[in-house]
Parts: sequence; C-alpha cells; structure tokens
Amino acid sequence: MNFRWLKRYVPRGLYSRAALILILPVVTLQLVVSVVFIQRHFEGVTQQMTRAAAREVQLLIDRLPGPDDALPPELTALARALEIDVTRVAPADIPGRSLRRWYDLTGVIVDASLRENLSDIRRITLPDDYNVRVYVATPAGLIAFHFDRRRVSATQPHQLFVNMVFFGALMTVIAFFYLRNQLRPIKRLAEAAEAFGKGRTVPYRPSGALEVRAAGNAFLDMRARIERQIEQRTLLLSGVSHDLRTPLTRLKLGLSMLDSEDSKDMLHDVDDMQRMLDGFLSFTRGAGDVAAESTDPFDLVERIIHDCQRTDIPVTLDRAEGADQGRVMLRPLAIRRAVTNLIDNAVRYGTRAEVSILLTEKSLRIRIEDDGPGIPADRRGDAVKPFTRLDSARNQNRASGVGLGLAIAADIARAHGGSLRLDKSEKLGGLRADIVIGR
Repeated sequence: MNFRWLKRYVPRGLYSRAALILILPVVTLQLVVSVVFIQRHFEGVTQQMTRAAAREVQLLIDRLPGPDDALPPELTALARALEIDVTRVAPADIPGRSLRRWYDLTGVIVDASLRENLSDIRRITLPDDYNVRVYVATPAGLIAFHFDRRRVSATQPHQLFVNMVFFGALMTVIAFFYLRNQLRPIKRLAEAAEAFGKGRTVPYRPSGALEVRAAGNAFLDMRARIERQIEQRTLLLSGVSHDLRTPLTRLKLGLSMLDSEDSKDMLHDVDDMQRMLDGFLSFTRGAGDVAAESTDPFDLVERIIHDCQRTDIPVTLDRAEGADQGRVMLRPLAIRRAVTNLIDNAVRYGTRAEVSILLTEKSLRIRIEDDGPGIPADRRGDAVKPFTRLDSARNQNRASGVGLGLAIAADIARAHGGSLRLDKSEKLGGLRADIVIGR
C-alpha cells in the first residue's frame, strides 16, 4: 500500500515530528480509555441505577389507590422511605414536552431506561443535575414522581476526564522538555554540517546520546580531513602558479627583446600560459577562507557592472527587484569573481550581456544573459566541470580561456550554499546563467 500522500501532512522539522510521535500515542490512548469509560460508566452504571429507581417507582405505582381516593398514609410513608415525592397533577400542569439539556450525556440514557422499564410515561424532565421528574398515567390518575438525580447518574462523572486531560498534558510537557534536550545535540550537529556545506566553520562539540556523539565525532573527522585536502590543494596549485610566474616573466622579457614574427607568436603563447596560471590560481581560491558578511547585493552588483563598463565591457543592468528585502550574508570578493567570470564568458561568446538581480525572503538570484550561441541542454552539466571546453557549443575561435569560468562560478555558488543554473535566454537567445543562493 502506498502512503506517500501522507508526506504532505507530516511535519518536516525534527521537533515537530518528535512532538507528533510523543503526543499521538497519548491522545490515542486517552480516546480509547474515554470510549471504554463512556460505555462502562456512562451507559452501564447509569442504566443499572436507572433500572433500580424505575423498580422503586413501579413499586409505588402498584400501591396507588383508585382515581377518586386520597393517597393512603402507607404509600406516603413508603415514598418517604424511598426518597421519592409522589404528587397527583392535572393534565394541564404537566410540561408540554420532555426536558433535557443538550449537553447532558447521561440524560439520554436515563430517559431511555425509564421509558423501557415504566409504561404510560407522559413526560420526563431533567432540568439540572439534582432533579428528575417523571409524569406517569396510572389508575389513580396522572402522578408526578420526583427524586434526586444522583440516584440515576454517577456523581461528578467529569472528574475522570479532567484528571486524564490534566495529567496527560502534564506528562506530555515533561516528556517534551526531556525529548528536546535529547534532540538539541542532533540539531546542533545539523547546523554545523549545514554551515560547513556553505563554506563556514562553526564551533561544534559532540554531546548527547552515544549514537549522536559517534555521528558528531565522525563529522569532525570528516570536516578536518576535507579542510586538510582543500588546504593542501590550494597550497600546491598556488605554489606551482607562483613558481612558474618567475621563469615565465624572464621568458617574456627575453622574447620582447627579439624583433621577429616568431617572437611575437611566442609572446602570445607566453601570455596564454600566464592566463592559464591565473585561471588555475583563481579556481583554487574558490570562495576563499574569508568569512561571510552582511552585504547589500544590489550595491555589489551595480559596482561590478560599473567596473566592467569602465573597461569597455558591453554589459548593462536589466532589472533589480526586491531591494526592500534587506541584506544577505555573502563573501563579496568571491561573488565579484563569480559574476565577473560569467560576464566575461557572456561577452566572449556574444556581443553583449545583461544582468538582473532578484531578492526574495528565501533566496538571492543573480542572472547573466548573453546573445551568443548558448550551450545545448545535454552539455550544460559538462560545462560547469573544470577544464571543460565545449567546442561544438561555443565559438572557440573567439575564446582564450581554459574552461574554468563556469567552474569557478559554480564552486563559489556551492560555497554559499547555492547553485549555478544554466538555461537558454528567452530574451537574448543565448545562455542564461543564474547564481541562486538561499538565505
């Protein structure tokens, strides 16, 4: 049986699910006990008590005199002993209909039991918790029998419900506080893992149950190993790039002193090698180790576009929406590097680029569109891989990169807990690149 449809009604948070697991059995148990109690106490006990009272009333009915005779003293003494008032009434003095309060649960059972055990009942009134009046047509005329409600209903039957609700709520609150202490280490572990996924390292110390401590220690080991690998990769590639720059500079200086066509081609090759090294170094830096800070994304994007326009790059700001949504935690230098790379890619393969920014309560989206040839849908996954050059998709005669522009932007987006999404530009017809970062 498929129960997937239940997922939309199940809470998503850990605390909410734990509360549901805790409260649902308690509520179910109380409902079952309440139903059993109603059947046994409200129905069974009330029926027994009502049948006993009906037999006493029937005993008095059997001793009634004729219609014109007065009630004998023996009958009056017996009624007094049974604590039942017996009174002759005129037909005009009885109520127009039986009376019972709508919320009187036992009143329904009392009414039904009296009618079942006594014949010729005209009216039954249950005005409150203290009085019962039964109007019966007898050979002595219309007789009203009045007795205490406590003789046919259990006293204060609501006390069990009050105790059940009170102690059930009390134990649920106590259990919830205890459960919250057990869930807090799991939540702290989730927060530390989420922060590390976004490129931040927050202090974390394993605590809680043994299984949670084991998971926390495993997370710390994993985080340390990943940080060491990132540091080693960065140091290695940075060292290689730095060490190669010196001989490249000497080679470039020596070639510049030669005056020949071959030297110009060789200088061009040296420049390409220099750009490759710069690209490698930029890729190894990624989002860097700089902590995120509260940033105005609109001001940041406008400054990036302004700097690009100063260098005659054909890029414009198309639209900016959501400026009233506040600031976002970003690494400004990393975002600048990602957006600049996307703009460079756009104008390298097209004639112009347009940038738009959208900020909502949940996410930040920076979009760069161009009028170039774009990238086929089946190659977009490969386009964000390092050192990938899509010869069939982009005009490589105009390109001079090493296939790291999109990879750097994707890496920076992931370091912010977001992603880089590629699609076709509906407006310009080329590539549309979206940096989407959750808030």
